[in-house]
Amino acid sequence: MSKVIQRLLVFFIGLPLVIALVWLPYYNHLAMLILGFISSILAASELHTMLGKKYGVQPKPLVILLDSLLPLMGIFCALFGWEQKYIDFTFIAVVLVIMAFETITAQTFEQSNSRIITSVFIVLYCGYFFSFVSKMTLFPNSTFYIAFFLLFVFMCDSLAWFFGVLFGKNNKGFIKASPNKSIAGFCGGIFGSVLVGLIGYYLVPKCFDVVIFDGAVWKSVLLGVFMGISAIIGDLAESVLKRSTEVKDSGNLIPGRGGMLDCVDSIVFSAPIFYWLVHIFFSLHTIAAR
Repeated sequence: MSKVIQRLLVFFIGLPLVIALVWLPYYNHLAMLILGFISSILAASELHTMLGKKYGVQPKPLVILLDSLLPLMGIFCALFGWEQKYIDFTFIAVVLVIMAFETITAQTFEQSNSRIITSVFIVLYCGYFFSFVSKMTLFPNSTFYIAFFLLFVFMCDSLAWFFGVLFGKNNKGFIKASPNKSIAGFCGGIFGSVLVGLIGYYLVPKCFDVVIFDGAVWKSVLLGVFMGISAIIGDLAESVLKRSTEVKDSGNLIPGRGGMLDCVDSIVFSAPIFYWLVHIFFSLHTIAAR
């Protein structure tokens, strides 16, 4: 029962609070970007600790500092209208620093490859992937796009759990990374994301007099399918990381949920996919309602 209460609290309290934060457009969603900055640092710290149990890692302060530069650059781009390419340049520079640090400081080299790879992965996963949320702040109607991105992920997660509880008893265990996940849960999660896409297509123009998902309806449906799949894989990918390092949760920061990485895994994985698909499928300029 406690698990049910936790899920309901996340859906009915946590999600509205996050969406409300997104709805603060001041300085290109500065409040949301600061939350993302903090989340990125906490997630990087947890991932560094996890990977350090099995692999060679560079000093945590260095890795966290380098990781923080990416969401920090995202904040600067949003505040000052800088081009988003500076985030990409920052990521390249960070990778070069990681390699240079190992070259200069290593005394023995048995773990050098491991240290470089783990540092690059932490920065890529917790920093660069996260930065795609800050890139969304420069979309026209960015509030709607970011809100719907989060709705895609949260609705997938919630309905995957709900369908899994109701219909997943006899179809679990086909994914070794997370044996408790079921086919019914996966179908429910994708259904939830498709539902969000249809809401964005039909209701936003009627309620807010803007169009964010323009063109044919199949684009919104396909976006929902891809977002559902990416949110599910993001959750499973973190399960692989935890199983490979033999930990149950990435941390204990959030009661009932685990660590920060446990909470943002699907967001981190889905952010670049949403960013790219919106560019591919939709016009990305302000459009009057149909």
